[in-house]
Amino acid sequence: MDKENLKSVERTAEPPVMEDNGSPAVTASYSQKRLIWKRFLRHKAGVVGGCIVVFLAFSFLFAEFLAPHDISRRYFQYVYLPPQGIHFFSEDGFQLRPFVYGIKSVVSQEDGLKRYYEDTSIKYPIYLFIEGDSYKFLWLFETDIHLIGTGKDNPLFLCGTDRFGRDMFSRLLSGGRVTFTVGLLAICLSLILGTTLGLISGYYGGIVDNLIQRTIELIFAFPSIPILMALSALLPPQWPSYLTFLGIVTVLSFIGWGGLAREIRGKTLAISESDFVLAARVSGAKDRRIIFIHLLPSMFSHIIVISTLAVPGFILHESTLSFLGLGIKPPLTSWGLLLSDAMNLHALSLYPWLLIPGACILVAVLSLNFLGDGIRDAAAPYSTY
Repeated sequence: MDKENLKSVERTAEPPVMEDNGSPAVTASYSQKRLIWKRFLRHKAGVVGGCIVVFLAFSFLFAEFLAPHDISRRYFQYVYLPPQGIHFFSEDGFQLRPFVYGIKSVVSQEDGLKRYYEDTSIKYPIYLFIEGDSYKFLWLFETDIHLIGTGKDNPLFLCGTDRFGRDMFSRLLSGGRVTFTVGLLAICLSLILGTTLGLISGYYGGIVDNLIQRTIELIFAFPSIPILMALSALLPPQWPSYLTFLGIVTVLSFIGWGGLAREIRGKTLAISESDFVLAARVSGAKDRRIIFIHLLPSMFSHIIVISTLAVPGFILHESTLSFLGLGIKPPLTSWGLLLSDAMNLHALSLYPWLLIPGACILVAVLSLNFLGDGIRDAAAPYSTY
């Protein structure tokens, strides 16, 4: 090859793909999972949302260890106590160990309400790994060691107390566990039902497809909240809390599978005409093998994305039902049940810390949405991330 042809080839050759730092990108050696992971790490909102979700998950898993008090323990002398402030400075100057002041209460002569003030003459140091109320650590063995506290007989109410004098911070951790568990179980049942019916509907078509799609349209014809309330009201009130918990999961799954089934149906219609599916049909593969060996694995990433984006909806529905008194029943608690204490303007104006469960719901739902958006963008085949 002469010099002129060599220069022409060099000019027409595509420049190598470069990384952000200027070094050549070796994308040919990356697996699909690694490419998705790298794209996800570039989605800042998704990474932040994922970190918050992981933090919440670990907090709920070790809720009893992180909580200073038992969720059912009542301090009647501290009803509607505002959140206590953690201090590092006192009259003696800076204190290396944080502490809280004692509490003194005064009944107002004007409205008869009890108001609380800090008693600066009493200080309770906050210790790590201190003895408190007994509980079962990870449901395995009984212990009384808590992460933080001021002792068994000393109060530590980081988020205040409710109308029965129960610690709000401890109940937030326990309620978040129930709310997240309801959402995860509901999405699992909805995925099983929605994926199965969506695959059948998209693959076979015809009468089966019409029957499934008309059923979904019938469910969608009713507003979600009224039908959830109606189905929840059918649960017997004498049921124990764990049966009510399972009933709420079933009700949410019954309402939520339709949208997932339509997503899977659309994906099935798109993949069923692919070359590898047509080749499997020509080779004589049975329908069951085509569905479970070829179609289902091809949409795993899509199923993960839609399930991640659907979890916030189930959390909001459970919180709504519990807020209206049709969801989780005591002795269990959830964020929606905790938020029901702030239903009237009187409690809202006097005890604003009762709105903390609403802030927790907002943070959890936004974090899950950001995480779902990040996974969706990372799994897209033509993603720019």
